[in-house]
Amino acid sequence: MKLSKGNWLVILGAVLVVLDQVIKVLVKTNMDLGETIDVIGDWFKLHFVLNKGMAFGMAFGGLFGKVLLSLFRIVLFGFLCWWIGKLSRRSDVPTGVLVGLTMITAGALGNIIDCFVYGLIWPETITPGAPFAFMFGQVVDMFYFPLFDYKLPWMDYPRTFFGAVFNFADSCVTCGAFYLLLFQYKFFAKEEEKTAE
Repeated sequence: MKLSKGNWLVILGAVLVVLDQVIKVLVKTNMDLGETIDVIGDWFKLHFVLNKGMAFGMAFGGLFGKVLLSLFRIVLFGFLCWWIGKLSRRSDVPTGVLVGLTMITAGALGNIIDCFVYGLIWPETITPGAPFAFMFGQVVDMFYFPLFDYKLPWMDYPRTFFGAVFNFADSCVTCGAFYLLLFQYKFFAKEEEKTAE
């Protein structure tokens, strides 16, 4: 039986989400919060942290911001699913566009699962001060690439060049977005021209 383009995209998205969740559960159940494991020298480490905000550890407006961010992720996820479904039925849409959008969608879902479910499973992941567990779980982050430290004349102390700790879902969103911007911009430019006409 031959699978349709849409079915292949669902399989790809499911694989990415499962991989993201397996990594997170392994880190959560086998590492202590704040623990670091050197993977490749000093520049690639597993460092277990809980992120109550956005991608790469950025914070966003406390508990109210957490609710807004969760609702935004759900709306974005729903919109992307609808858009991918619509585009997958067209013959003029490059496969790369659909793959890039699927990566972003899978990444969004991976972090939605953390926020909505992890607080119910692991109470210690609930965002401090949250009124209840559902929707207030913190995201599990673990990938850390402290490539090098630097200090500019006006800085009080050295900073790490890439000090963010992130997860596989964040990588899916970032790689999918960069891929679309770098290699599929012509498709989106044509779509914009069609809309303008």
